[in-house]
Amino acid sequence: QVQLVESGGGLVQAGGSLRVSCGASGRTFSNYAIGWFRQAPGKEREFVAAISRYGATKNYADSVKGRFTISRDNARSTVYLQMDSLKPEDTAIYYCAAIQRLISGAYAKATEYAYWGQGTQVTVSS
Repeated sequence: QVQLVESGGGLVQAGGSLRVSCGASGRTFSNYAIGWFRQAPGKEREFVAAISRYGATKNYADSVKGRFTISRDNARSTVYLQMDSLKPEDTAIYYCAAIQRLISGAYAKATEYAYWGQGTQVTVSS
């Protein structure tokens, strides 16, 4: 199995940028597709972005398309989520998740993922 740890969250003003990271340990990182999800207070967890095993396929929620960029560095066993033009509605706990798949893809459903990190708080002030 793989262990995931998110980092890089914090407080930023609206319009600003933040990069959160998801570091992994355990099995071969390139075996795993990675997704980012977020959960705001009182709301359900929602999909943000996902990336396939080698980064060829990326998938974004409509709400973040054009503002967020997902990338990965398999040599460092890390996936990044670059968040630009942040809005107060982006405030949430951000979680990364992993799933091992033979067929490469970028998966948007939380139920697809087997492993989850503990989350990192992102707060965007207006």
